[in-house]
Amino acid sequence: MDSLQKAPKVIGTIIEVHGPVVVIDCAVLPPLRQALLTRFDDVVYIFEVHQHLDERHIRAITLHGTAGLSRGMAVCDTGAALHVPVSEHCLGRLLNIFGQPLDGLPPLPKQEFRNIHAKPQPLYEAVGITGILETGIKVIDLLCPFVKGGKTGLFGGAGVGKTVLVMEFIHAVSAIHQGVSVFAGVGERIREAHELWREMQQAWVMDDTLMVFGQMDESPGVRFRVALSALTYAEYLRDTLHKEVLFVVDNVFRFVQAGSEISSLLGRMPATVGYQPTLVSEVAELQDRIFSTRQGAITSVQAVYVPADDMTDPAVSAILSHLDTTVILSRDQASKGIYPAVDPLLSSSKLMDRHTLGDRHYDIAEAVREHLARYRELEDIIAMLGIQELSEVDRKIVMRARKLQRYLTQPFLVLGQQTKQTGVSVPLAQTLTDCEAFLAGDYDHLSEQDCYMRGSMLAS
Repeated sequence: MDSLQKAPKVIGTIIEVHGPVVVIDCAVLPPLRQALLTRFDDVVYIFEVHQHLDERHIRAITLHGTAGLSRGMAVCDTGAALHVPVSEHCLGRLLNIFGQPLDGLPPLPKQEFRNIHAKPQPLYEAVGITGILETGIKVIDLLCPFVKGGKTGLFGGAGVGKTVLVMEFIHAVSAIHQGVSVFAGVGERIREAHELWREMQQAWVMDDTLMVFGQMDESPGVRFRVALSALTYAEYLRDTLHKEVLFVVDNVFRFVQAGSEISSLLGRMPATVGYQPTLVSEVAELQDRIFSTRQGAITSVQAVYVPADDMTDPAVSAILSHLDTTVILSRDQASKGIYPAVDPLLSSSKLMDRHTLGDRHYDIAEAVREHLARYRELEDIIAMLGIQELSEVDRKIVMRARKLQRYLTQPFLVLGQQTKQTGVSVPLAQTLTDCEAFLAGDYDHLSEQDCYMRGSMLAS
């Protein structure tokens, strides 16, 4: 942001202020997405150009609160779009949309700046699917694996373990892959942001993580652009460190909501269900920059709120079209003490095929899902008539499915201090071996409790 203030040129004056929208009379029209600024009592206000109304007037969205703005204030052109300072020293930091510190530490060294609206890398730089990104979480790696450079949607309400799962993903990328993570907090509540920051420090994952927040009480312009600001840091870390980068967005639906708010303020006619007419292109602009190159990979995990649990909602559909993997966190699973509370039947991946996973992984995953699906079909009969009324084959399937359900739980490494339980990370090869043994009946003699909240079956 500091670089935006070098030799600014006055180009016009404010003539209207409508909440976060300002109308500016300009002698020369600045291009769309240009960053403009004005000053009031030594406070700098940054605007972003969104509309050309005629040959002299533009509409811009302020990226600050509007208290203090008034008609007649001079507006200066910064000569560039919004850009942020980037540095290898950004890891371990808590920043805002401008790259300014929120953690009370000194600002980042301003050696290089990057435009938050940078174009995606050219297509010839793209690297295709190179394999599975192991997380050490049994149910994820087995049934809905992450793909290097892919995009995963994490669907879940409050209290089902979404934040803990995100922290475990960040820990896995750091510990297993020696990678780094960038967390974009889009419209986060201040309390949630503070709690997450402190929990990540206590879990010792903050040193390899950068957090960028656009909080719920900030301008819709901030909530709309903070994900792009965080993605700019992810691209920088990919290109300079040449490492695995995990890009986490919480919550991508709030990004859509901010775009809808801005669209209404600019006077655009709403489209389907009241969303902005530019919904699909705005989502695509963010998603298409989550890109892996020969320099490094960006793998994305995006928390997605589902309005009224309607997966056909236009915003959810626009986001889903870009996702490779869908992880559904179920309150029913959580109520049974099954953590992580991943629903193994609703969660899926577009890449669950023999070509990507290999025959062994695919066959075991399908067999596990078949056992769990058959158990769910028989639950009502068991509740009414008892398990003894089932055939011998179905009793065996139910017994193994219940043990598999409990085996797919595990204590998390990032919760060791809170639960006083040693967390575990299980390699995919060991998960496959254990599930193969369950399916073959090698563990039929064990009780369900023996399978619950443990790592591999070889562990004591």
